[in-house]
Amino acid sequence: MKALRVHAFQDYRKNSVETVSADPMKPGHVRVAIKAAGINFPDILMIEGKYQVRPPFPFIPGGEAAGIITEVADDISHLAVGDRVAYLGQSGAFATEVVAPAPLVGPIGDLPFDIAAGLVLTYGTSLYALKQRAQLQAGETLVVLGAAGGVGLAAVQLGKAMGARVIACASTDEKLAVCRANGADETINYSGDTDLKSAIKAMGGADVIYDPVGDKFAEPAMRAMNWGGRYLVIGFAAGDIPAIPLNLALLKSIDIRGVFWGAWTQREPKEHSKNVGELMAMLKDGTITPHISGHYPLDDFADAFDALTQRRAMGKVILTMTDLETET
Repeated sequence: MKALRVHAFQDYRKNSVETVSADPMKPGHVRVAIKAAGINFPDILMIEGKYQVRPPFPFIPGGEAAGIITEVADDISHLAVGDRVAYLGQSGAFATEVVAPAPLVGPIGDLPFDIAAGLVLTYGTSLYALKQRAQLQAGETLVVLGAAGGVGLAAVQLGKAMGARVIACASTDEKLAVCRANGADETINYSGDTDLKSAIKAMGGADVIYDPVGDKFAEPAMRAMNWGGRYLVIGFAAGDIPAIPLNLALLKSIDIRGVFWGAWTQREPKEHSKNVGELMAMLKDGTITPHISGHYPLDDFADAFDALTQRRAMGKVILTMTDLETET
């Protein structure tokens, strides 16, 4: 099989796609021929040794994918060869196949492979953040930083579905147009000399801030929060981890709430399952519509990663292992 395999923590551009031996089948597992894999910023951090999880070498990165089951262990009865499924794990997705624990694989019906490969992590993170962590209420104002990215755009759609007024913040007018097309009520272009704090305050302040960006954007956004606001720490895609003066939380009784969705899914699998059920229902009725920014062949992984690190992506970036238009 072909796989992006990492032998040392280094710049992702120094890695390559290799031909490697297929993993042997194991009890409790299924083999999935991967058709599409979703890329997430933590995948890049893991490749470069900057993530909180550091797998032993060599490893195949990638935490979400979709494809067709080609082999099933003898002790598995609820899945069968030919099933169209999604895989959600911690690694192994950036390859033409994966041998996955059966609990990490679920049926997708007739959902397109690229949509299935890019749905659960971004929307799962955002739903957990807004529902369980922020307890977002209808009528509140949600400010989303990095709103045109994968998790950001998911937060925009879910915030609207939950009845919030959504203010989307991004770095270009093109990105903000995508945010408006996905339900944002108002937008802020925070490039150049824009005073983010003043811009948010002029729109009435924020009850909840969803921040996957960090860096220089975090403190001015927090300064624009309303009394009793909740600041959601999602990640640090813009670079540095900000050092926030804690007196800001004291003065307005603000909560700073971390969002570690992956750990939560392991600690609260039943609640996670409920959230996935909600997402699937919203997908079916059109409440949410995943936006695919671009498709890249596995061999072009570096170009796909560049789209994320250079902040050009709008929505989800997908790696493809085959021509999706020929797949059924």
